[in-house]
Amino acid sequence: MRTVLTLTLGSALLLAGCGADAKTAVQDQQSPSNSSSEESPSVATPGTTRTAAPTPADRPSGGTILKASSSEFGTIWFDGTGQAIYLFEKEATSRPECYQACAAAWPPVLTIGSPRATGKVDPGLVDTVRRADGSTQVTYAGHPLYYYVHDGKNEVLCHNVVEFGGLWLVVTPGGEAAA
Repeated sequence: MRTVLTLTLGSALLLAGCGADAKTAVQDQQSPSNSSSEESPSVATPGTTRTAAPTPADRPSGGTILKASSSEFGTIWFDGTGQAIYLFEKEATSRPECYQACAAAWPPVLTIGSPRATGKVDPGLVDTVRRADGSTQVTYAGHPLYYYVHDGKNEVLCHNVVEFGGLWLVVTPGGEAAA
């Protein structure tokens, strides 16, 4: 019984992952005048209910939408629902390496239909890759794209965090990791 409780608690802490540390880091970088709005990302406060990263069923049938919006990390990508988009620096090719527990904490940006880019996103660099389970993951400039499961709408909680053997970074319109 004690082993099961320990494993369950350990799994919960693993999935909670970078939320607490990243939240603190984002708050330190955010000016007091920065307010939460549809246009700019916000920082969740303790006790805030966050929505899970969107699933393919949440996507419009026309494909996932990528859009550039400003954040405390400069102009970065969000999807059409306001979820921040990350890359996993460990992935040197467009082939995804984040599965199982990794994909539970960092869900892939999936699409049904061709993904679409708006704003400063270069539509010529938007592509897809087939995952091991047959789903279609969005890539940009050769990077598979991901969400962080505890980010809410217009939030960035886990930029510049090491988890699952690599660094997670939000993505700029140029396809690079934000500084």
